[in-house]
Amino acid sequence: MNLTFDVSRTPFSRLGSYFAVAWRDRSDLSLGLGLYLRSVHGMGVAVPDLFRIEWADGTPLTLDQVEADPVHLTIRHPSGGHAAVCITDPTTVRVRGQDVPGLRFSTIPDVGLVVYPAEAGRWVVNRRRSYRRYGFEAIAGGLAADAPTELTRRHTLAHPHAAMVVTGDAEGGFDLAIDELTASWDLRPRPPFDACLVQVQADFDAWLAGMPAVAPQWQPALDWAAYVDWSCVVEPCDRLKRPAMFMSKNHMNQVWSWDHCFNAMALVYGHPELAYDQLMMMADHQDAHGAYPDGVNDFVLHYNFSKPPVHGWALGLMRDRAPALFTEQRLAEAYASFSRLAAWWLTYRVAPGNRLPYYLHGNDSGWDNSTMFDQGVPLIAPDLAAVLAEHCFQIADVAEQLARGEDARRWRATAQRLVDDLLATLWREDHFVALRQVDGAVVDCESLVPCIPIVLGERLPVDVRQSLVGRIRRFVTEHGLATEHPDSPHYEPDGYWRGPIWAPSTLLIVSGLAAVGEHALARTISERFCRTCARSGFAENFDALTGEGLRDPAYTWTASVFIVLAHEVAS
Repeated sequence: MNLTFDVSRTPFSRLGSYFAVAWRDRSDLSLGLGLYLRSVHGMGVAVPDLFRIEWADGTPLTLDQVEADPVHLTIRHPSGGHAAVCITDPTTVRVRGQDVPGLRFSTIPDVGLVVYPAEAGRWVVNRRRSYRRYGFEAIAGGLAADAPTELTRRHTLAHPHAAMVVTGDAEGGFDLAIDELTASWDLRPRPPFDACLVQVQADFDAWLAGMPAVAPQWQPALDWAAYVDWSCVVEPCDRLKRPAMFMSKNHMNQVWSWDHCFNAMALVYGHPELAYDQLMMMADHQDAHGAYPDGVNDFVLHYNFSKPPVHGWALGLMRDRAPALFTEQRLAEAYASFSRLAAWWLTYRVAPGNRLPYYLHGNDSGWDNSTMFDQGVPLIAPDLAAVLAEHCFQIADVAEQLARGEDARRWRATAQRLVDDLLATLWREDHFVALRQVDGAVVDCESLVPCIPIVLGERLPVDVRQSLVGRIRRFVTEHGLATEHPDSPHYEPDGYWRGPIWAPSTLLIVSGLAAVGEHALARTISERFCRTCARSGFAENFDALTGEGLRDPAYTWTASVFIVLAHEVAS
């Protein structure tokens, strides 16, 4: 494997760590564009950009001086020397340099920033707005702080600027450790830098060994997808009770309440324990009524929106692929949480006089700005009824395996009733519509979302399946499944859910097509999606007509869906 990547698109990080190194060029950076050591703690609360990395004399780095692979990031000096960065464990960054003028780690002077000396020449930078301290220790070479203080108008000391500077020893080399701290700094072992590289390589190789087999043409992209997923896992911390795969270490440093299901499915082949942790991530935060939060990170937990209950659908696919993972204890845990989630939708999201659940906002659906929502909310939507029905069918199967026969019969009857009501209420000749709840107005649209009921597979009547398959074909472009028909007047090339190709909608529909025997169409869509990923990377979404990657350029559910489809359908 010879995987290198551009850190302006894909951050350099490793499994377990909240550290990341990335090239940042956003206009809101007060220190300007450059290579930054970042923290992914506390999206929405904490300031992520910790230190801009520069040459010790203040000369800025250029992007062409930086190259990264899964093990280390290299910074090359014009004179021929270089520095190497390795995240040796989740809370330590090591930086080794040779024949370079040293490195300067500049931080933003901000409220609560304090730089102070520790024992034996070490220094601590207290980053109040990042909610952590960072300890600097020179294992070899020199270390100094450039952090003068001045008295502010509030008569408190502050730093007008602040930086840590590491320089070479008599042989022109240095070795720096940067530790993430809370209140105290316990000194850590400092193995040789080369030993750290060997260990990180072994860690990544073990991760790669858990990836499923793919056809040779997909192998380079699989290695890249594996890195994106591996590098986005963080260790349990504060609100996160399990190892969590964030959506990205660029901007989307959080888990949302359907995203985690797609990541779980990609891990089930060779990392089943971690897959189960992803599947059950939101069960740790289920509220007293049974609702899952919309999103969670180590600092923030919020319930402002919901997400579609694709959890049962994901559980069914994962049980098929790794039955040994789902012991009786795990099935009982999943059943307890998933049945409460279903009961919440059926109790708190079905209006009096109605029989189908509703969304309160596009964000509830995960298709945030889909044209299906243009005519208002609350909205009784076909995708919601379908995935909730499939969720109930799956928990009925689990109840039966747990010898809870009465529960199984009750959930199966509920699931079938949802399917019957979906067909009776929202089917119109050859396609599904939505209903505006306040007045029952029919909502028709050119979005892909009304095709999602294909996930029900053979639970749908033959004529409905055939019509859905025909409608899905209309959304297939050279690069995958558009989320708004390209001929729609509302289509936008970079319109989020109003046109671009997305991973979750692709996998939901491919799984449904396979379930109704439409294997050729499922394969066509899968191959085009995989080809787009192999060419454009694992972006948050893709232009449906050009295949260009859009928005966050290194997104885990895109990488995860690629892994599933490249292994199961496109090979």
